[in-house]
Amino acid sequence: MAMTAGTTTSFPMSNHTRERVTVAKLTLENFYSNLIIQHEERETRQKKLEVAMEEEGLADEEKKLRRSQHARKETEFLRLKRTRLGLDDFESLKVIGRGAFGEVRLVQKKDTGHIYAMKILRKADMLEKEQVAHIRAERDILVEADGAWVVKMFYSFQDKRNLYLIMEFLPGGDMMTLLMKKDTLSEEETQFYISETVLAIDAIHQLGFIHRDIKPDNLLLDAKGHVKLSDFGLCTGLKKAHRTEFYRNLTHNPPSDFSFQNMNSKRKAETWKKNRRQLAYSTVGTPDYIAPEVFMQTGYNKLCDWWSLGVIMYEMLIGYPPFCSETPQETYRKVMNWKETLVFPPEVPISEKAKDLILRFCIDSENRIGSNGVEEIKSHPFFEGVDWGHIRERPAAIPIEIKSIDDTSNFDEFPESDILQPVPNTTEPDYKSKDWVFLNYTYKRFEGLTQRGSIPSYMKAGKL
Repeated sequence: MAMTAGTTTSFPMSNHTRERVTVAKLTLENFYSNLIIQHEERETRQKKLEVAMEEEGLADEEKKLRRSQHARKETEFLRLKRTRLGLDDFESLKVIGRGAFGEVRLVQKKDTGHIYAMKILRKADMLEKEQVAHIRAERDILVEADGAWVVKMFYSFQDKRNLYLIMEFLPGGDMMTLLMKKDTLSEEETQFYISETVLAIDAIHQLGFIHRDIKPDNLLLDAKGHVKLSDFGLCTGLKKAHRTEFYRNLTHNPPSDFSFQNMNSKRKAETWKKNRRQLAYSTVGTPDYIAPEVFMQTGYNKLCDWWSLGVIMYEMLIGYPPFCSETPQETYRKVMNWKETLVFPPEVPISEKAKDLILRFCIDSENRIGSNGVEEIKSHPFFEGVDWGHIRERPAAIPIEIKSIDDTSNFDEFPESDILQPVPNTTEPDYKSKDWVFLNYTYKRFEGLTQRGSIPSYMKAGKL
C-alpha cells in the first residue's frame, strides 16, 4: 500500500523490544551511577587516609610514602575491578549452611589463600518464588553497611545458574546452634548477647533499613564470640513479605497442638529443638520471631525488629520461644493472639528485670520500648553495668574455640550437593530471558581486593 508523503505509521512495540529497551536503559543508568559512586568512595578513602595520618602525627616524608602506597592500591583496585571474578577463583572446602534458595560454603580464594563464606542462590528459585527484590535488598545493604555489626561482603558475581555472595567467614557459627547446644543461657550471658544485638539492630536502623527477620539463625558469632547481623533477604522497604502470605492462608480447624500446650517447659524445649532445624531450612521458615504488625496490612516500622529481639531473649532464658507450637499456622495464631499466649512458665526462674524487658519488647508497637529511640532500651535496668561504648573490645560471654582459619566445628554437618555443577549446554535454562533482573549484581570491595595475603593475626593457627 502506497504511503502519502508526510504521514507516519506507528507500530506497537513488541514485548521483546520493550524488554531490550529496559535492559539498555538500566545498563546505562547503572554504568553512570557506578562511576559516581566509585568516585565518591575513592575520595572518602583519600580523606580517611589524611585524617588517620594527622591523628598519627606523621612527618611529611612518611605522609608522602603513605600517599604513594595508597595510590598504588587504588590503581590495583581499578585493575582488579575490571577482571572477571568467577567460581574458578575459589576452591570449595565444605558446605556450612543450607536454606530454601541455596546454600553457604566455606571457600578459599586461590590467589590470596583467604577463607570466605560463599552464599550461593539459585536464580531459577529466586524468580519462581518472587525473591528477586529481596535478594537485591540483601546485596545493597551488604554493600552499604560497613561497620563492625554487619557481616562484610567482599564480592558478588553471577553465572547462568546462580548468584554468589562472597562474605567474611565467621567461625563462631550462629546463635541458633549455640542455643541448641545449651538448654538455657544465664542472665549474664543473655545480657551480653542482647546488648550486642541492640547495637547491631540500631546500626542498620541508622542506615534507614529495617531487618524484619531478626532470629537466632541470623545472629552470627565472629572468632572472638561477638555478634554480627546477617541475612538481609527480607530487609527494608519491601512492602510485600512473601512468607507472611503462607501463614495467613489458614484453615479454620481447631488448634492442633493441645498436647504441646500441656507439656512442661523441659518437654517443650526438647520438642522445639527437635523440630528447629527443619524449620530453619524450609522455604517457609518459622513465624516465631516475626512481630504481629508485620502480618497485618496496616503497616509497620523499624520497631518490629525490637519485638523479634524480645522473642529471642525469652528463648535464651526459658529454652524455647514464647509462641512455639507444633505447626507454623498455630504459631502464627499465637503471635497474633500474644496478649493471651505470652506467658512465663512458673517452673523456670527469671528475674523481674528480665521479664519486664521482654514484656516491653513484646507489646503493641505504640507502647514498645525503643519507640523513643535506642537510648530508651539501653537505659533499661536489665542492662545495668553494660559498657555500651566498648562491648566489642571486651571478652565475649562465651568464648569461641577456633583451631584454624578454616575451622568449621561450630557449624552443622551437611551432605554435598550438585549446586556448583556446570550447566549442560543442551539444556539452556528457560529463565535466561529473565536474567536482566539480576543486572548490576556484581560488586567488589576495596579491602577485599587490596589486602592480599593478610590474614588477621587472631585468625592465624596457634594464635587463638
